[in-house]
Amino acid sequence: MQRLKLTFENSQGNTLSGALELPDQKPWGYALFAHCFSCGKDIPAATRISRSLVEKGYAVFRFDFTGLGGSNGDFGNTNFSSNVSDLVAASELLKEQYQAPSLLIGHSLGGAAVLAAAGHIPEAQAVITIGAPSDPEHVSHLFSDQVETIEKEGVAPVQLGSRTFNITKQFLTDISNHNMKEHISNLDKALLVFHSPRDTTVSIDEASKIFTAAKHPRSFISLDQADHLLTDAADATYVGHTIAAWAERYVSTSPFHKESLPSPEKGHVIVKEENKAFLRHIKTDHHDWLADEPLALGGGNLGPDPYEMLLAALGTCTSMTIRMYANHKKWPLDDLDVELSHSREHCQDSAECEQSGQQIDLITRNITLIGEELTDEQRQRLLQIAGKCPVHKTLENKIVVQDTLTHKE
Repeated sequence: MQRLKLTFENSQGNTLSGALELPDQKPWGYALFAHCFSCGKDIPAATRISRSLVEKGYAVFRFDFTGLGGSNGDFGNTNFSSNVSDLVAASELLKEQYQAPSLLIGHSLGGAAVLAAAGHIPEAQAVITIGAPSDPEHVSHLFSDQVETIEKEGVAPVQLGSRTFNITKQFLTDISNHNMKEHISNLDKALLVFHSPRDTTVSIDEASKIFTAAKHPRSFISLDQADHLLTDAADATYVGHTIAAWAERYVSTSPFHKESLPSPEKGHVIVKEENKAFLRHIKTDHHDWLADEPLALGGGNLGPDPYEMLLAALGTCTSMTIRMYANHKKWPLDDLDVELSHSREHCQDSAECEQSGQQIDLITRNITLIGEELTDEQRQRLLQIAGKCPVHKTLENKIVVQDTLTHKE
């Protein structure tokens, strides 16, 4: 697993801090996680759920809402609407630099926030709520003894957990102005609701309201003995693993839409930018795939990098050429492997070097020929044939790249 620290600006210009956790292999998809009210991205439940999803192949982005954790801004000036706006900004970050989130996951008030934000994130295919209220106004019970003071004075300090926050009148006004039933009924995405019957912070009746308001496909899973914050590690791990299994039915693992590119003529290749970083969609007449750069270079590691594809072209052509020749000669070649690497070495003795310190590109090609009955002479001939593969000849020829510019409105 890899963890990257990411920052981004929200609509108010505040810099928000987040953590993107990625599996070691290409992610099945990206999930955006919204933490509970007044908590932070690194509370145990959020961390455990995220890492359980990473174990199953998903990338998960968590961030601190405005004024919390490592994010700038004043929590006292935030409200439910600003949380929703922060989520949309986070999804845009993922879309620009990696891949738009296919899963939206929210815990407690974060669950209500992802339900409200889902309509603004069209790429999301599924929404998951965990111990969520059906309406953001539900959180007012946490400071019900201060509501009168807030209404009268405009602001009052409220103890939430171990911290004190200023809750303003505009916060109360905002949470009362959201039509969550409309958001939920118009979700148009798969919905999974987790809730515990023993939750004393948010009643399981709230889960029933969410589930009833939603249209199919919708699912409900009871968390039995769990508390609201999923303090038992086993409960959080179960939620993460269950999300991954459930999402297989509803979430496409393809990070791009194949229909978005027309099929080019045979022998032509189209390369389309999929984000503002390095992710690229490549299409030929019958095939398409992704290219990217490694995480260390600022990419998402969603596909091979350009030099890996160059080596792959040479390696596959080498393998095909050897096989064609062996089959034509009816030689006992049972199998073959081709392994390649690329590096640059200083050209010290070559007469072609005109400048001191000039480098040449060196491709090392290791060919393994498998066949006990192959003679030494046959092996040496097949090695010679490897150097005659068309891609090999192309790379050793003088190559001219001719550029043209096309204008699009």
